Amino acid sequence: MATTPDRFVLPAESPPELRRWVEQVASRTRPERMHWCDGSEAEYRLLIRQMLASKELLELNPATHPGCYLHRSHPSDVARVEHLTFVCSESQEDAGPNNHWMAPAEARRKMDALFDGCMRGRTMYVIPYCMGPIDSPYSRCGVEITDSAYVAANMKLMTRIGSAALARIAGDGSFVKGLHSIGELDPERRFIMHFPESLEIQSYGSGYGGNALLGKKCHALRIASWQARCEGWLAEHMMIVGVENPAGDIHYIACAFPSACGKTNLAMLIPPGSMPGWKIWTVGDDIAWLHPGPDGRLWAINPEAGYFGVLPGTNAKTNRHAFEMIRRDTIFTNVGVTADNQPWWEGLDQGVPVTDWQGRPFDPARGPAAHPNSRFTVSARQNPSYSPMADAPQGVPISALVFGGRRRALAPLVFQARNWRHGVLVGAAMASETTAAATGDVGVVRRDPMAMKPFAGYNFGDYWQHWLSMADRVPRLPGIFHVNWFRRDAAGRFLWPGYGENLRVLAWIIDRCQGRGAADETAIGAVPRRDALNLAGLNLPDATVSELLSMDATQWRKEAEEIGAYLEGFGSHLPEGLRSELGDLRARLK
Repeated sequence: MATTPDRFVLPAESPPELRRWVEQVASRTRPERMHWCDGSEAEYRLLIRQMLASKELLELNPATHPGCYLHRSHPSDVARVEHLTFVCSESQEDAGPNNHWMAPAEARRKMDALFDGCMRGRTMYVIPYCMGPIDSPYSRCGVEITDSAYVAANMKLMTRIGSAALARIAGDGSFVKGLHSIGELDPERRFIMHFPESLEIQSYGSGYGGNALLGKKCHALRIASWQARCEGWLAEHMMIVGVENPAGDIHYIACAFPSACGKTNLAMLIPPGSMPGWKIWTVGDDIAWLHPGPDGRLWAINPEAGYFGVLPGTNAKTNRHAFEMIRRDTIFTNVGVTADNQPWWEGLDQGVPVTDWQGRPFDPARGPAAHPNSRFTVSARQNPSYSPMADAPQGVPISALVFGGRRRALAPLVFQARNWRHGVLVGAAMASETTAAATGDVGVVRRDPMAMKPFAGYNFGDYWQHWLSMADRVPRLPGIFHVNWFRRDAAGRFLWPGYGENLRVLAWIIDRCQGRGAADETAIGAVPRRDALNLAGLNLPDATVSELLSMDATQWRKEAEEIGAYLEGFGSHLPEGLRSELGDLRARLK
């Protein structure tokens, strides 16, 4: 193997294991030069200038969007590639039927061949990063090696990178090793491999965020979920929001929703005018790491420092805070552009696109101006509702965990699980119905347990058992709830107004966690009495409220059978506690 060229200077403060790994990667990939990221603002501006010079970025209108830039992906590289994403545990059973599996030895042979000499003529960026506050005992570190300046700039916005992270790695003595190359951007030579036992990620052939920003889904969920199981905590696809009442009391809630179920809007909710004195504080919009705290409660940190959000549908009405924060110092990916060089995407009520996301003259016959998965990357600190507790080393105490899905008729507006074990079943059974826009077939139920279907780094059966085991680790567990903002009437109209009005439901959830909030006990859990919900000013007909809070036992008996069929697909790994809990639900429904 070739030696590392002399011009590749490695920082003296880098620990020996990291130095050896970087040298090995450099010898294999053979880059022209190496750059260790220090996380400084000057470095970020240098990366931006380099990408502007190479046309990898285009500057947007500095008068309307100062510090904002447009990146255009290759048309074949615009989303996560689940069918090319593998969990390479030693045992296929450990990966489970919820993951694609490849034997580690085979995966390494495949990736070694791809990485051989792949960085010739390129810069190799070494990015030490910390997921979570640098000084938090709940944070975990990693290093991403990449040949993409776009990835380096995005990692600066999304995580805590640089010298402080490097110092923490030296102190911790362990880190997740992430190796990435854009390769040739050939869909036939594109793989994302996870090696949980050795805490490694290897990604080749894609520059898209979810495939290339290895601190995000790859580390913070797939690898971290394995770490969490080994160490006794939870790594979850959950937003974290602080709800402050008029008395100044703040309760923190972590929520897991599948895509298209309002997760980002809830994270940045703006209280309705009918609820003066209430405030919402955003701790995180996507991922939560939950640890047993010293006081017997579950405490959570957001491991990210920025947002990598979807743009279509975002505007001043649907999500005012998101709309405001991306008007400066933001990297836009795959959006259209107006004549005066402003970014444009479907859902905006002003501006007209003249260029589409591929840089072509906009023609509606060729599709939307912005790709449906177009994105923004921005520092979380720009969010008007940013919570200073996002930087607290101890995290925030969680009062409630909330699951949710898109169901037309089945699930009430909100219900509370009977206990922790029942709550784990509620999360494991989580599902959403597809829409015609997504699949051409309305009402197809897709199970997405805990919203972790693409992200759990090991067998779902073992994952659920780990959830159940938290009852032995956390004396003061949070309540578990389920919400459904999407119930419809016979004509297909939504029964609940949603958006800011969802705060009314969160207020009831908090009441329940404090021993208040009247409810009726049903077979599926506690459903609020109509007078326990603040419905003032909504002018909802009595029949609508009754329908929102109704539970049809016939429908739920059918649902229980479908849940059972799904769970039994995990065979001997299905926890007996979950099977027993489902039996109890069936008995109550009779």
